[in-house]
Amino acid sequence: MEDIPWQSPAAPGFFSPETGIYHSKHRPAALPQDPFMDLVSHVFSSPHQGVTALVDSRSGASIAHAELRCMVRSLASGLGRVGITSKDVVLVMLPNSILFPVVFLGVLSVGAVFSTMNPLSSPEEIKKQMSLCRFTLIFTAPDNVAKLGGLGVKIVTVPEELEFDARKFVLFNDLISSDPNDAPRPVIRQTDTAAILFSSGTTGASKGVVLTHRNLIATVELFVRFESSLYGTESWRNVYLTAIPMFHVYGLSLFSMGLLSLGSTVVVMRRFGVEEAVRAIVAFKVTHFPAVPPIMTALTRAKGATGCRLQSLVQVSCGAAPVAPKAVRDFLKAFPHVDFIQGYGLTESAAVGTRGFNTINCRRHSSVGLLAPNMQAKIIDLETGSCLPPGMSGELLLHGAAIMKGYLNDDNATSSTIIEDGWLKTGDIAYFDGDGYLYILDRLKETIKYKGFQIAPADLENLLIAHPDIVDVAVTGAKNEQAGEIPVAFVVRRSGSKLSSTDVIEFVAKQVTPYKKVREVVFVNSIPRSPAGKTLRRKLRDKLAVSRM
Repeated sequence: MEDIPWQSPAAPGFFSPETGIYHSKHRPAALPQDPFMDLVSHVFSSPHQGVTALVDSRSGASIAHAELRCMVRSLASGLGRVGITSKDVVLVMLPNSILFPVVFLGVLSVGAVFSTMNPLSSPEEIKKQMSLCRFTLIFTAPDNVAKLGGLGVKIVTVPEELEFDARKFVLFNDLISSDPNDAPRPVIRQTDTAAILFSSGTTGASKGVVLTHRNLIATVELFVRFESSLYGTESWRNVYLTAIPMFHVYGLSLFSMGLLSLGSTVVVMRRFGVEEAVRAIVAFKVTHFPAVPPIMTALTRAKGATGCRLQSLVQVSCGAAPVAPKAVRDFLKAFPHVDFIQGYGLTESAAVGTRGFNTINCRRHSSVGLLAPNMQAKIIDLETGSCLPPGMSGELLLHGAAIMKGYLNDDNATSSTIIEDGWLKTGDIAYFDGDGYLYILDRLKETIKYKGFQIAPADLENLLIAHPDIVDVAVTGAKNEQAGEIPVAFVVRRSGSKLSSTDVIEFVAKQVTPYKKVREVVFVNSIPRSPAGKTLRRKLRDKLAVSRM
């Protein structure tokens, strides 16, 4: 494409018919070769002219870039003093906060492993993750302490405000007030585990995705820094608004790593509300707003209701879930001055995959964009396993430096997801067009995407089958205009049972994070399964679609 200035004229074609491999059209990015480079050192090693790093959208309290490294080292010093080392896994159950990146980077600084959960997680969900990770320390909000009782783990409550009453947050105050000069300097290798984030993978129950420092450094370079370089602007002048959760790989990679290395300003919303988002965009002159589909739709509706113009916005990027074409058209009509792009990545690829890039002569709003630098892909025929050329759809496979180390304590799941030569099976059906733009069509994997959050059907099925009136059950996703997808439970009742849809919904709601709640129940006589016993969820989705016609 001659109108794309960043494509090397000497670069080979993006698809090789001989190997079936798609290559990035972007110039290769240089990744650090020092085997002892860790993520935190990498983030703080990049020079920039940024002044303000993090701002609370509600109070205006802020952390300067010059302060941020000192705060991280102070926390690392405190963690070292209480005995946290590379042998430990630290859980963070926090809502968005300007202190979230400080905690994240502080944990990694001492060589410990960072793990995260939605702060609204239920006690049962916490215990399950605890059994997998064996946490030795938990950072959480005060209202979560009651849920964490009985785990036998030290708990650090973290304030919402930067200015806080030290008497109410004694342990956190002790940690963050430690002498930064006493911070430990552990030997950390790029190959060492940095984080364990949870994903539903391609099938089955939620699994721990093991990401190394090398994976996360690749995220910084191939997802965040490279995208900023495309536009030829001074990244430290950009102001980003975060409404997506930092405990999700999408938010974590942007707001706790990549953007801080660029010197950009991150305005942090503790929780999303469209009125607060509009106010923050205007008040802080926000230029970039990474979002998920429901947030994008809410902005469109706000324009219709209030006439807000959001003139400072330069770009809105959407990820984590598919966007309906009508939602894209409506958004572009409401905000014609905004550059709208989509992106694609997985927890298993440390958020790295593709990003959209529009030029005057090329606007592909319905595509998730071009492969990130250094990334490779294949499109595999679902029946024959052969590699497919542009224009033909099949399962998408990815290969590159960001691909996970594997699933925690699950060799079978790892070997079925990362196949020969390190190729990651994404479970998504996709195709590349003739210019190298990727389009996601459907999912082979069973994961339900509710407002960008992943829900593993198997997790809900395991809860439901424990109900005395449920003989058999299967959970699948149904398309929903506001949420993207909602969980629908197909339930076989015990003979003579008067179990109602409301009973089923309330039974699950008491045990899970709110976003995981079953939203609809269909009573059936039997669950369709293959001869091997695998639930045929596609048949259930087809049955649901027909019933709604």
